[in-house]
Amino acid sequence: MADLFNYEFFTNAVLVALLASISCGITGTYIVTRRIVFMSGGLTHASFGGIGIGYFLGINPVLGAAVFAVISALGIEYFTKKAALRNDSVIAMFWAFGMATGIIFIYITPGYAPDLMSYLFGNILTVSASDILFMAIISVVIMLFFFFFIEVILFVSFDEEFALVKKIPGRLFSYILIVLVALTVVVNIKVIGIILVLSLLTIPQNIANTFTRNYRKIIIYSILFGFAGIMAGLSGAYYLNIPSGASIVFVLVVMFTIVKIVQRIRIRALFDIK
Repeated sequence: MADLFNYEFFTNAVLVALLASISCGITGTYIVTRRIVFMSGGLTHASFGGIGIGYFLGINPVLGAAVFAVISALGIEYFTKKAALRNDSVIAMFWAFGMATGIIFIYITPGYAPDLMSYLFGNILTVSASDILFMAIISVVIMLFFFFFIEVILFVSFDEEFALVKKIPGRLFSYILIVLVALTVVVNIKVIGIILVLSLLTIPQNIANTFTRNYRKIIIYSILFGFAGIMAGLSGAYYLNIPSGASIVFVLVVMFTIVKIVQRIRIRALFDIK
């Protein structure tokens, strides 16, 4: 497989794998810690509405997805906090509305309907220089934000009400963080697809949580497990001649399953010893 690094498309795929692991590993840790995993699913599918509008208006679908995802993210946060609605109910409404909007606008767009499968699983082997640039920018922004405001993020993640008592602008940071999650979703959708984005935002974090409860370590482990899963998935796709996106998701789920099985065996062994 080392010969593949002689090809530019594969080198770009490895770089994208690293950038996707960083952005999804960091923001995914926030999602899992706050127990709003359903939020990531809502945003990934709500952004589909922006893709449909983008096709209808003749603009870059990713730009439409970005606007729609950010509005959805802010809307979910607002209605959850201000309107006292259940978080899962609000997410479900935006999820359904985004998917329905996308389908409607794609259906009424003149000409042939676009291939929507590319937005479900993406194609990490066909990335362009602009895709890499956008992913690099959002990854750097996320890293800097978490580096400088990690203490505040910890407050927001575990006890937002206590942050308000301490006069920490927890709600402002909640809005900023959810916007970062939305942008992470959007910049990764075109390259790795909706389903793989959802996987990278949740599976590596749950694997990491098996080994540590330290927030910073979970972030680091999530990035490493995410990158390892993508590379293993790419290898499987290469040798088995199967779609890379589906292969990566399959590998991530297998990794999670193996870790949980080993953990259960170790726990049983400890009880047997005692």
